Amino acid sequence: MRTTRAMAAAATAVAALSLAAPAAVARDGMPVGPSNIVVLPNVIARGGQITITVDNCPRGGTATSDAFRPTHLSTVRGSNTARGTATVNRNARPGSHSVTVTCDSRTLTNPTAFTVIGGVQGGLGGSSSTGATPTDMAIGGALIAVAVVGGGVFWMRRRAEKQT
Repeated sequence: MRTTRAMAAAATAVAALSLAAPAAVARDGMPVGPSNIVVLPNVIARGGQITITVDNCPRGGTATSDAFRPTHLSTVRGSNTARGTATVNRNARPGSHSVTVTCDSRTLTNPTAFTVIGGVQGGLGGSSSTGATPTDMAIGGALIAVAVVGGGVFWMRRRAEKQT
């Protein structure tokens, strides 16, 4: 029994080391080009500002996307990281957008870096037909009516039971 536990512990240790070894080797080598593009916030409304951070970009670079104008990335003092701020276009399409970063003539693309959400429609109390169709509204109204009638019947029956 003890031998089995010892072998299981040894196998777990070997598995952990084998998974960590490639990461350790990659850190010791010279970084080649940009890596790890991070966009915050990763969900943004049109017209909002996002911060783009990229590692292994010691001299700065440029970030591009179809949702904002090309943005200069400046080096963060004392690190290999570059950072910049971009404003999302007011006419950017809702959905996922990519960001491509160019540093020292090398490029890296994050295909799903951030998501643009569509604007809300004010006025009319949400009764426009772009979301729920008239059929959806009728079905919802009918369900509410049935709930009100059912609640009234239940309440009337409970009242009748108390009187007897």
